[in-house]
Amino acid sequence: MVERTETGPRVETFGCRLNAYESQVIRDHLDASGDLRPTIVINTCAVTSEAERQARQSIRRARRESPEARIVVTGCAAQIDPERFVAMPEVDRVVGNEEKLRAETWAPVDQAPVVVQDIMAVRETAPHLVSEFEGRARAFVQVQQGCDHRCTFCIIPFGRGNSRSVPIGAIVEHVRAVVAQGYNEVVLTGVDISSYGGDLPGAPSLGQMMRRLLALVPELPRLRLSSIDPVEIDADLMRLIADEPRLMPYLHLSLQAGDDLILKRMKRRHSRDDVIRLVERVRALRPSTSFGCDVIAGFPTETEAMFANTRDLIRDLGFPFTHVFPYSPRPGTPAARMPQVRGDIRKARAAELRAVGQDNLDRWLAGLVGGYDRVVVERNGVGRGEAYAPIALDPSLSVGDVVGVRLDRVEDGRLVGLEDGWQAA
Repeated sequence: MVERTETGPRVETFGCRLNAYESQVIRDHLDASGDLRPTIVINTCAVTSEAERQARQSIRRARRESPEARIVVTGCAAQIDPERFVAMPEVDRVVGNEEKLRAETWAPVDQAPVVVQDIMAVRETAPHLVSEFEGRARAFVQVQQGCDHRCTFCIIPFGRGNSRSVPIGAIVEHVRAVVAQGYNEVVLTGVDISSYGGDLPGAPSLGQMMRRLLALVPELPRLRLSSIDPVEIDADLMRLIADEPRLMPYLHLSLQAGDDLILKRMKRRHSRDDVIRLVERVRALRPSTSFGCDVIAGFPTETEAMFANTRDLIRDLGFPFTHVFPYSPRPGTPAARMPQVRGDIRKARAAELRAVGQDNLDRWLAGLVGGYDRVVVERNGVGRGEAYAPIALDPSLSVGDVVGVRLDRVEDGRLVGLEDGWQAA
């Protein structure tokens, strides 16, 4: 994903929701700095080699289009391998993941061309109050940073550091502030939010934090979670799923695979049966819940039978939102040294998984026709329902409003919502 601003400093964002949140922190610091120099910030991702390639391509394009601009590269790829970006003639400065969030990094003074500290030495995560989420209908609030796990395919812990949590009080203050700005939906985000609280006094769980947040900010209409680990849903979170209407019924699982041997080789902590039991339990508690997942196609040593287990799991559980990544070897990870699946096979398997996900989505949307939903209005006359269904709306509606609609039909891959047919469910 690449996002651009039309005026002022430009920040191009690659990768996850946390990066999108941090890009807004950078924009706010740039706006407050008083620095009048034209500046382009490339906030990189390191999840796949393709993400890095796109970032380098964006850097070169930015220099061609804006020869006078100062180009600053930050994000996970810059944190992990700053020398690679310093060596690019288009780049003026490289900034680490911790440094990019500090106001002084963006002050209009002469500074070192490389500011990247050892991310593993960082022990705390400071909350950053974002003043505005440009063009967005919902606000993202960071509650956690880093990851203590070492999945064999993943380089991200070396870009984000160890897991560290934002104290509950700071989260409450942040959410109160964004609700006061008019946001009706908040998404809790981080690198591994399922591990929230383990480093805090008393080790509060994610569910405990959310329960306190909802109790202390009763004016918050809607709360969502970003990606979570299937084996780290605590009892408090389960109770919220069952009983709290302000918690939206959508869970995005860090699935990665549906074959037990591949999951073991990935060093994941869940099994195929763990995922099935979780989905069945959640659906029993709250039948309207929908699911998304991240999944890797063509992980090293994956046979056709192993791939079929992943494909069949996604199909049988009916996940309507499937984010598929062909496996991309990351230097320095154990998986990069394992026997590799051919590139063309990885791409073909990814395409097959995407087709299964699209079929799941089509069938799920069709099954919602005739029902009712409450939708957060986004740009260009679209929005997302409570279970994250994409819904076409009257384009005159104001971004960020929550409207009730009757789901009339499916058109161009979206439900069509009619306000004049709304009735409370």
